Amino acid sequence: MADGYDLDFLPTRVPLPAPAQDSTELTYPRFTVLLDPARRLAAVTGVNIDGALLRGLPRTGEWRLDPRVEADQQTGADVYARNDLDRGHLVRRRDPGWGEVGDARAATEATFFYPNAAPQAAGFNQSKELWLGLEDHVIEYAESTDQRLSVFTAPVLGDQDPAYRGIRIPLRFWKIAAWQGADGLAAAGFVLDQTELVDARDGRFAVPPLGAFRTFQVPIAEIARITGVDVGPLADADVLPRRSARPLGWRSLTSAADIVV
Repeated sequence: MADGYDLDFLPTRVPLPAPAQDSTELTYPRFTVLLDPARRLAAVTGVNIDGALLRGLPRTGEWRLDPRVEADQQTGADVYARNDLDRGHLVRRRDPGWGEVGDARAATEATFFYPNAAPQAAGFNQSKELWLGLEDHVIEYAESTDQRLSVFTAPVLGDQDPAYRGIRIPLRFWKIAAWQGADGLAAAGFVLDQTELVDARDGRFAVPPLGAFRTFQVPIAEIARITGVDVGPLADADVLPRRSARPLGWRSLTSAADIVV
């Protein structure tokens, strides 16, 4: 369908992180999804973003199954019907939308294939808005270098995730942003926790009346540990100072000012 994630997009080569489990590689314009067919969700996604060439295109595209994969290996519309679950973009719609208008539009519309979605509790609070704006914050920081970014995002596919309509709803999501810093490759890792917002029992789903998304900056090595994903050179490029981290290195974020880059 397209060329997919480019590991040579940054001056330092950054391979796509590799999950431990078997996965199906699906390439799209400027991004790649490694789909776990057993979980019916992405184990890894990777996208290249050129901040200097990003376009503010109107939203176009409809959610649809990827015809290259059997329907029972994807989490499709039935999971999201008549409940409080959002189709959460893993690769954000705007991230691959840069360059020539036609290319940018094709790339943004490709983000609506279901392998690029994962169930997230509906509604927004400050923490989820911060999660959605992490790439924007890092792009602004990276503009002092070459204005390019590679971002990797996926659910943490944990054994404790609750069952619902033939899948298990991820309780946590991870994200790693990488860019070329003044001294070489730099990267930052983040986790979104929606545990307090997920209540899936007896095949039903409900959003509890009290609860919140929680966003953390965490050591990239910790992301590798909890996911089993091989992050390659990203762990050594981590900008998070271990001396200032909370126990286990998890820093709770309440605003962009809390982010270490």
